[in-house]
Amino acid sequence: MAASTSILLSFSLCLLLFCHISRAQFGLGQQGAGEPWVSARRYSRVSQCRIEKLSTLELTRRVPSEAGYTEYFDQYNEQLQCVGVAACRHTIQPRGLLLPSFSSAPRLVYIVQGRGIIGTVFPGCPETFQSFQQTEQQWEQTAGGCQRFRDEHQRIHYVREGDIIALPAGVSYWGYNNGEVAVVAITTFDTSSSANQLDRQHREFLLAGRERLVEQGSQIEVRLQQIKGNNLLSGFELDPLAEALGVDRELVRKIQNPDDRRGEIVLVTSGLQVLRASRQSEELIRQNIGDPLRADYFNPRAGRITTLNSQKLPILRFVQMSAVRGLLRPNAIRSPHWNVNAHSIVYALRGYSRVQVVGHRGQTVFVGEFRQGQLLVVPQYFAMMFQAQRESFEWVSIKTNDNAMVNHFVGKTSALRGMPVEVLMNSYCISREEAMQLKFNRGNELALFTSKIEREAIRTSA
Repeated sequence: MAASTSILLSFSLCLLLFCHISRAQFGLGQQGAGEPWVSARRYSRVSQCRIEKLSTLELTRRVPSEAGYTEYFDQYNEQLQCVGVAACRHTIQPRGLLLPSFSSAPRLVYIVQGRGIIGTVFPGCPETFQSFQQTEQQWEQTAGGCQRFRDEHQRIHYVREGDIIALPAGVSYWGYNNGEVAVVAITTFDTSSSANQLDRQHREFLLAGRERLVEQGSQIEVRLQQIKGNNLLSGFELDPLAEALGVDRELVRKIQNPDDRRGEIVLVTSGLQVLRASRQSEELIRQNIGDPLRADYFNPRAGRITTLNSQKLPILRFVQMSAVRGLLRPNAIRSPHWNVNAHSIVYALRGYSRVQVVGHRGQTVFVGEFRQGQLLVVPQYFAMMFQAQRESFEWVSIKTNDNAMVNHFVGKTSALRGMPVEVLMNSYCISREEAMQLKFNRGNELALFTSKIEREAIRTSA
């Protein structure tokens, strides 16, 4: 128990130090400290955006691998470019290993389906997890006279459906499916982050393997075109790399393998054998937002909403992102609202809803259905509302601020509720009675409302 506590403390201190140093390097320092509406993001992009119409986005490209595939939303889409994000979806089959890589931008990963393990490697942090008891040598003698290797590595985390995983830019990351069904994960990258200093494009750097290149088109089903060698180590000259790694040329050839056609998700035939942390141990980079018990807003007839920000998961303050997970029951309404300090990238998990988004000068920029697997970009200050249809609707939203704030039009603590009745009367040219209805008819409800049909059905049954 003491050893586990020591390991956790060591990792926590290392992670804290890494985030502190990186924030200083990226200019995140103290600006905005204590002011959740101030963000250290680059805002030069805002003047270039003229959004008159929004549309739901579909996955446009599929890259197959030996044990799964990766699908991409077009990062050059005007809506994604305007808010400075990119997104993709991984599907990892059982015993599939997502090869180690790092990204040029911080990201949040949401586990849509399945369970598995992930590993992260933070620069400068010690390898505090060991497969066997520590000895003076890397090989130790067993009672039977056999030798076994003592491995050591950084912390490994269990993940499951409903988890949000926060990954800073430049931090190495890998994942493995140790379950019986495919793991599906949607990833959102903040390409406008100060950590992405080269430009606002998303770049993924593989540390092993080779990614497959495919045609890009409007259809998800695409044919294999060629193999692209993008393992970083494959770009170095053989002899200098062998000397730097302290290995022979033959091993370097295997590492640089130009004939590796497995892609970025490979099959581990005999299963992955690594030391894992206890399932009950404290988590520093992930938290589950699919658990109904964690809901921040709950209406038994309308649904629930769970928020995750840097107050609940401190590493989010460093990656400058947060998340919201919601469920609407049939015909229920997510009330009209706007984001005060963030853009919202909404991914439909299950079901479908009718969505309305209103932009500057009261212009309707989107009205239509929002279905499972689609992405919808809602810029900062744009007002939106949606209503589930005949079945329940579930979604996850990624926000471009670690402590995203939302303002509602109606309900408890809303904009209209906070105004004097006289102001409402004169603003809308309505009677006092009408102003009272507008202000108080939703009572203490907030964010989630039942439909008129549902309310009438409740009265009738009563």
